Amino acid sequence: QVRLVETGGGLVQAGGSLRLSCAASGMMFSEMGWYRQAPVKQRELVAAITTGGSTNYADSVKGRFTISRDNAKNIVYLQMHSLKPEDSAVYYCAADPEGSWLDPTDWNYWGQGTQVTVSS
Repeated sequence: QVRLVETGGGLVQAGGSLRLSCAASGMMFSEMGWYRQAPVKQRELVAAITTGGSTNYADSVKGRFTISRDNAKNIVYLQMHSLKPEDSAVYYCAADPEGSWLDPTDWNYWGQGTQVTVSS
């Protein structure tokens, strides 16, 4: 059974940092990513990474967030720095996209989400 379990969310002040982790079990995934969804907004790609380390980031997080993975442990991380109130959202781990990384409907597996709240 495939599972993606996110940890590391929480409440942080603007300018602070958080690190999210996503532990995958049941399968090894060549492509994994992080999405986020704020209230009344669409789910959007934050960052994605391949087994080989190729990455892609949303323009809004470039230079502040870093995605990485430990292939041996089957864990993907999202290190977030210089957090802003507009980064507040539920962050979801996703795996195994069939098409575009940008389309959430193309990803086959999802975690339950972890809340990130950035106070001003």
